[in-house]
Amino acid sequence: MNSSAKQTEIPYEKSKKPFQLAAKRLFDIVFSLIVLIVLIPVFLVLAILIIREDGRPVFYKQKRSGNGAIYFGMYKFRSMKVKQTSDDKSKGRVYDWKNGVPDDFVFKTGSVDNPNITKIGKFIRKYSLDELPQFINVLKGDMSVVGPRPEITEITRCYNAEQKKRLAVKPGITGWAQANGRSDMNHGEKIKHDLYYVENFSLWLDLKILVKTVVQVVGGKGSV
Repeated sequence: MNSSAKQTEIPYEKSKKPFQLAAKRLFDIVFSLIVLIVLIPVFLVLAILIIREDGRPVFYKQKRSGNGAIYFGMYKFRSMKVKQTSDDKSKGRVYDWKNGVPDDFVFKTGSVDNPNITKIGKFIRKYSLDELPQFINVLKGDMSVVGPRPEITEITRCYNAEQKKRLAVKPGITGWAQANGRSDMNHGEKIKHDLYYVENFSLWLDLKILVKTVVQVVGGKGSV
């Protein structure tokens, strides 16, 4: 996608479709409140199962890049053991790309055989149940229900100018990339889908993403 450098400096959320963005925020607040209230029993059951298998804490908070590359703490149900072994090869990764994140890069948090993932952790990851606490982030305003998935800060620090455009909107619990492949795509494909969303945002597109996401989650395909 070819866009001028000047365009990349304009915050998308402040320059396009203010009415739809206001409606989107209202939807985020109402929807996240309803979800959090309705899913209280699910939260309690998952909390009990997590504590029963591996103790506390129930939640895991990770530093992610939000709208405008502002950092925030993203919540998840903890799926990894408190006392981890040294067999986790995902630890200690250093990203030092100079010209942006390579298109063929695929971020993996670890295979299902990772000894540090708990039994309940494997289940909640498969069905994306570990993502449910992020509705708290939505309620707080850190995230939206729909938007590009919030990336870890170690990766966004390496973004080039084109890749940084995906940070011009609030990150979401699910997005156009996840609805079209979830964890099965490389970074170049993910950026392409995320920039499509940034440039074509509409409430109708958000609805379409939500429907496609439900289909993906019910099928248990990949992880968000």
